[in-house]
Amino acid sequence: MENSEQGAAASRISYPDAFSGISGDMTIGALVDAGVDRAAIEAGLASLGTGASFIFEKTKRQGIAAAKFSVTGGETKSHRHLPRILRIIDCADLLPTVRERASAVFRRLGEAEATVHNVPVENIHFHEVGAVDSICDIVASCLALELLGIDRVCSSPVNIGAGTVPDRAWHSSVPAPARRGRIE
Repeated sequence: MENSEQGAAASRISYPDAFSGISGDMTIGALVDAGVDRAAIEAGLASLGTGASFIFEKTKRQGIAAAKFSVTGGETKSHRHLPRILRIIDCADLLPTVRERASAVFRRLGEAEATVHNVPVENIHFHEVGAVDSICDIVASCLALELLGIDRVCSSPVNIGAGTVPDRAWHSSVPAPARRGRIE
């Protein structure tokens, strides 16, 4: 081993086996099972000022135990523009790295939506991803990864399907193209 490699810190990698997808709630549950402090997650999420409540509980599915995370209540507004979401994150009492990572996730989502709809990113109106539940899922995931010292996330391939499905008057490919990104 060369000298430059001897002093390097070991990288911590998270590798979710997301063969059939993974939700934000499932991600946070898995990270809690990996040892993240629930109270730290709740404190970080409370600082977003959404008025939401957070539930951590144990569940068992098909004989396998896991942590379950859910977001309840909070603001009823289900969609927001990117600048509003970034302000919510920026005003929260979070570690700078967590604010940067969560904001980067939303920026990347905004850029993808803007590309699909061929509009400026500022005009993208997030629907499900702009809801309190989704904002909390993304911020909690970034916070949990930071608290666990995870440097990098790599995932197994996700089975996205193939073929076509009926869609209004025609058939759409699977996965279907984005349809819900309302532009204003």
